[in-house]
Amino acid sequence: MPSLRKPTAAVELAVDSPRRLYADPGLSDRVFRAVLRSGGGLVLLVMLLVGGFLLYRAWLALDRAGWSFLTTSQWAPDTGKFGIAAVLVGTLLIATVAVCVAVPLAVGAALYISEYAPVRLRRTLVSVVDLMAAVPSVVYGLWGVFFLQDKVLPTARWMATYLGWIPVFDVRGADPDDPLAPASVYTSSTFIAGLVVGMMIAPIVCSIMREVFSQAPAGEREGAYALGATRWGMIRSVVLPFGRGGMIGGTMLGLGRALGETIAVYMIISLTFDIQWHVLQSGTSSVSSLIALRYGEASGFGMSALMAAGFALFVLTLIVNFAASSIVARSRSGASSEA
Repeated sequence: MPSLRKPTAAVELAVDSPRRLYADPGLSDRVFRAVLRSGGGLVLLVMLLVGGFLLYRAWLALDRAGWSFLTTSQWAPDTGKFGIAAVLVGTLLIATVAVCVAVPLAVGAALYISEYAPVRLRRTLVSVVDLMAAVPSVVYGLWGVFFLQDKVLPTARWMATYLGWIPVFDVRGADPDDPLAPASVYTSSTFIAGLVVGMMIAPIVCSIMREVFSQAPAGEREGAYALGATRWGMIRSVVLPFGRGGMIGGTMLGLGRALGETIAVYMIISLTFDIQWHVLQSGTSSVSSLIALRYGEASGFGMSALMAAGFALFVLTLIVNFAASSIVARSRSGASSEA
């Protein structure tokens, strides 16, 4: 009769530990991985080179100005008094107005295209939105100067009259009780420039949101309908929570585009070097418009000061993009669906 022997420790270890699997990726996978890593590294290298070039060309002006470069409003590099306080505030205000205009339009258009529009009309609308994103900025600038500005002046006057108690909507020198008061105090303002930039970035933001909304899980959609939800209830409980990360990412991408917009803003605004908090009043500024205006006439030191302004805009854009990446990573799409 065979004897029953106790299994050795080696046999027990072999039984308890899982078998280690190994898959040879093959030559094609290794090449593909190397290409992806090279592409990612090249993007980072180009970004570092751009930032290093701007910092190198701007060092002369930054060394002379010091921290006052961020707090001085005047722009006179040849006299030693220059800074980006005014143009930086104007850039942020224009971008804020643009985002406030673009995001509601983009969300509404993206939801209509992905959830309500018929299939044939959906294809047409997708093509139209993509074509709007490809329109050159100079066309938007011309449209804003020769068409939109005159149409918006009554709205700006109404906002200044009835919302002027809010400091940001106050217009100095305007008489709301005089219907014949000149409208020149409302032209070339932050509000008009923000409207134009908002129309420019809305197609980009809409395209990103539409793609995210269309990827909401069909099972969760059907589950919401099965529980008795209306279409808006399904959108509110499934589509919007699923697309939260894409909405934030698209908004931040549009904000980055708005911060760096040059030609359209340059054609509309009346450049001033005073900190202008009144968005409805004539006169504002932006970093990109400052560079476009003073580039051709700048001296050697003036060119270094312009490079410093460009470097500040570069750093600001990086901060916005990194903040967007962090927010999107913390609010992953579909992580909080309520269906």
